[in-house]
Amino acid sequence: MTARTVIRRGLRLLALALAIVAALVGLLAAALRLQFTGAPAAWAKSTGNDALWLGHAWVDGRRTERDVEQLAVRLRATGIKDVYVHSGPFNWDGTLSPDKYPNAGNFVKWFRERLPAVRISAWLGQSVKNGLDLDDPKSRENVLSGVAAIMKQGYDGIHYNFEPIGDGDTEFLELLERTRRHTALLSASTPQIEPYPGLRLTARAVLAHDKYWSQGYFKQVVDRVDQVAVMTYDSFTPLQSLYGGYVARQSELALDLVPAAKALYIGAPAYHDHGVPWLDNAESVAMAAEGARLALSEHGRRERFGLALYVDFAATEEDWREYATRWVIG
Repeated sequence: MTARTVIRRGLRLLALALAIVAALVGLLAAALRLQFTGAPAAWAKSTGNDALWLGHAWVDGRRTERDVEQLAVRLRATGIKDVYVHSGPFNWDGTLSPDKYPNAGNFVKWFRERLPAVRISAWLGQSVKNGLDLDDPKSRENVLSGVAAIMKQGYDGIHYNFEPIGDGDTEFLELLERTRRHTALLSASTPQIEPYPGLRLTARAVLAHDKYWSQGYFKQVVDRVDQVAVMTYDSFTPLQSLYGGYVARQSELALDLVPAAKALYIGAPAYHDHGVPWLDNAESVAMAAEGARLALSEHGRRERFGLALYVDFAATEEDWREYATRWVIG
């Protein structure tokens, strides 16, 4: 066999592999586009059970009581029932320094005076890739000590956001179980659910960590919390219709996995610095709302289902308008 023959065969195999990849990508795009068809039901919209992630400025002293009053004015016109206030992060050893939330007590007091029906959770987390080691028992003990301390500021609950948590991570499940000793309200941000078979392992091979959770592991986390917020942004979908279909697919899966007695939030991207220009064009609050409405229409009425806006300090007036017109009003 000559060298030219070997090269030709190699090029044919490469062309075949590329054709297979292109075909699979095309099938995935077609499936997502199909998810984004039809018209949502008129009733498929906010039931007054939405959420909002709030930045760190509310608890570190940069925001004042006047700022809380202005925030309350905005939120009274929405369906937001839960706020997750960034109050960390944990240190690399799992400890949580009180000097990271010096104004938390004041914020909770001011906020509760104005919006007593809205629950306030401390949003806590850290990078667990080359950072905080949740596999270390001492680190988990430190996390729990920090949770116990911050709950004394008057928060209603704890909202965890550790990234990336791998599919099947039993130490994270144990941490959720033990956090119950310190709070009656527990919630967690989660990665996306594997949208179609085979994508979790493919994404893991490319990214070197889990982008998706299996349905089984997602359900194990859901069993241990009261609320779950699926982070449906950073989807890598290049078109608005594909992102809308992606959110519809994530919502569809989550609606089947989260019991009606628990709150399910679909993360909506109220930020505009994805780092990839076409993602800023494709992903929006409007498309997240439309995808969630389509999934809800197919699933049936669900009271404790809503959007979670990420994040207050990056949200524009257009983001708030899209939330109001595409989800609250419907």
